[in-house]
Amino acid sequence: MSGFTFKQFHINHGKCAMKVGTDGILLGAWAPLEEANTALDIGTGTGLISLMLKQRSPHLNITAVEIDQAAFLQAKENISASPWQDLNLWQGDIKKFQANTVFDLIVSNPPFFNDSLKSDNAQRMTARHTDGLSFDSLCAKAASFLSEKGRFCVVLPTTELNRFENAANNANLAVIKKLWVFTTQKKVAKRLLLCLAHNNELQTLVEEELIIHAESGEYSTAYKQLCRDFYLNF
Repeated sequence: MSGFTFKQFHINHGKCAMKVGTDGILLGAWAPLEEANTALDIGTGTGLISLMLKQRSPHLNITAVEIDQAAFLQAKENISASPWQDLNLWQGDIKKFQANTVFDLIVSNPPFFNDSLKSDNAQRMTARHTDGLSFDSLCAKAASFLSEKGRFCVVLPTTELNRFENAANNANLAVIKKLWVFTTQKKVAKRLLLCLAHNNELQTLVEEELIIHAESGEYSTAYKQLCRDFYLNF
């Protein structure tokens, strides 16, 4: 069975359109957990990010939402096999999701392809394309569920930054932190992690950079430091 083994849990991903990848690992390791008691994972897929957050903060009350049935069942299996049985998993469209609480942290590795060639695989298209969940819908829903001092974190291609920031602004959310992710020092950044808050907070934008691979081809010291609690060989 295909999958990825971390230090404290294993992720099977054979039934999911989106496999375990650097994007999700980065978001799960980077999202701020200070003073967070509740978290919402929008589009949990395999359950990877939720399990990473739970490992980092076992007291965290996490609700994970997934629209695709196969991915939902995969996440359910992964959570059941993990050390943490108290994650709340909900299958359905986030646009129809309701909760009687607000969340201190919301995370999402969202669909981001807009005009690119569509796949014939409906499951993969749902996971990768914005047709089912636009940035405007995602930001509006996140804003409605975010606690007063809460944080909303996403990982995106750098090419989608302007479009996402416009959607965030429409939802009265402001970017307070950016992490530009470079595969190597010689390549342009292709990924970007964003941390957003309600626009009524007085926050100074913080921008940082992360290089994944050193010149030797090995993982960089900074990447190892960020992900050391998860990779078996770090």
